[in-house]
Amino acid sequence: MRDPDQTKSVRSSRAIRAWRDRFKDNPLARIGPGLITGVADDDPSGIATYSQAGAQFGLNMLWTMPLCYPLMSAVQSMCARIGRVTGKGLSANIKANFPPVVLMAVVALLLIANTLNIAADVAAMGDVAEMVTGVDRHLMTAMFVVTTLLLQVFVPYHRYVSFLKWLTLSLLAYAGVLFTVHVPWGQVALQTVWPRFTPNAAAAAMIVGVFGTTISPYLFFWQASEEVEDMAAQADCPALVADPAQAVRELRRIKWDTWTGMLYSDITAFFIILATAVTLNVAGVTNIETAAQAASALKPIAGDFAFALFAAGMLGVGMIGVPVLAGSGAYALSEALGWRFGLERKLGEARGFYAVIAMSVLAALGIQYSPNSPMKALFWSAVINGVVAAPMLAVIIVLASRK
Repeated sequence: MRDPDQTKSVRSSRAIRAWRDRFKDNPLARIGPGLITGVADDDPSGIATYSQAGAQFGLNMLWTMPLCYPLMSAVQSMCARIGRVTGKGLSANIKANFPPVVLMAVVALLLIANTLNIAADVAAMGDVAEMVTGVDRHLMTAMFVVTTLLLQVFVPYHRYVSFLKWLTLSLLAYAGVLFTVHVPWGQVALQTVWPRFTPNAAAAAMIVGVFGTTISPYLFFWQASEEVEDMAAQADCPALVADPAQAVRELRRIKWDTWTGMLYSDITAFFIILATAVTLNVAGVTNIETAAQAASALKPIAGDFAFALFAAGMLGVGMIGVPVLAGSGAYALSEALGWRFGLERKLGEARGFYAVIAMSVLAALGIQYSPNSPMKALFWSAVINGVVAAPMLAVIIVLASRK
């Protein structure tokens, strides 16, 4: 008799192949984890940081984006390679190569930071949705949380990822904002390469904030794990350590996918800083604490259309950012503890994995009803990410350097 698990695996593989055949002409089907990771980098909390940079410093923070691009691309490319070469996510590789205390410290801080970041993201989405629809923000926040949770738990990854890829188009809204306002492109080009600002504590804090929100640890774990998910979703696709013959093709794909995904993310962040610089900063609005506040402030200055584009973009990227935040923590903890995991698995096959996702988003939802401000949660998540990012980069470099 055939083993029941083997039968399930065969059926799953057939379903995946059928889905791929049906949508083989879909241009987004050829895009890998790099695009989704890049867009998730511009989540609502990231939009808030970029908006504050543009509002407070005008065009003088645009230089950070060209500098961030090669850094973020190189790091994410290393993470993708680690996943594709070993067939394991970052947690499993850290577990195999470092003392247990390193793994547990990193995973614990990641889970805390991600939960706080989710809280800030869904709060911003709720605020914007209330401005657009008039429906209470807490109700809208709960709706977003439930929607993202149901999609992750009950929709197989090979279908869910197509939904995420289409949502990446929402970032184009920020390019659209620039068509509704006057942009002095000559001055933009000059100040991107020759900024003028006083090097003080406020400028230093903003630079750290921009780099911190652009190069975040949750993106490291997500991209490596999604390479593993993509391998599982394809028939006869072993890790490169087991099948080196595919290395040239696969590493070329990873390079193209990651660098283009990060470019999309980086250009969008540039546009957000630029849009708020030529509207809010010029109008004297220099203090933006949330992405929702940035969208609201745009309305009387740049008009209803600019506001609508900014709001639509934030809701779209929020629907990507929240699953990535929750999923990255679930991958990290599941691999660390040896649980079965994966968005392609059914709920009964990976209860612990999905429990981590559920607890992350529900805990974030609970923060909305607590006396603590979601923006304080964002602050503390940024602090924790800053603590985790530097040693994580060292760990990634060590792993990527091992033959």
